[in-house]
Amino acid sequence: MPSRCAICCELLIAVLLPPLGVCLRHGCCTVEFIICLLLTILGYIPGIIYALYAIIFIDRDQYFDESRRPLYAPGQQY
Repeated sequence: MPSRCAICCELLIAVLLPPLGVCLRHGCCTVEFIICLLLTILGYIPGIIYALYAIIFIDRDQYFDESRRPLYAPGQQY
């Protein structure tokens, strides 16, 4: 889990360069990054809004936690 300082720096970077902020949080070859890049190309403000959403609300750690795995996730044994 990132610290508060790291999240504040990511938010500041997301306002200045939205795709870079998403890249730091989620990686360069992810769907979030591609969506943010396209939105930033189409308009700067939608890119900022999506970058803030992706940094604040999309938490990738929950998808890799064993206790919160969805029912259809691969690797689950009955």
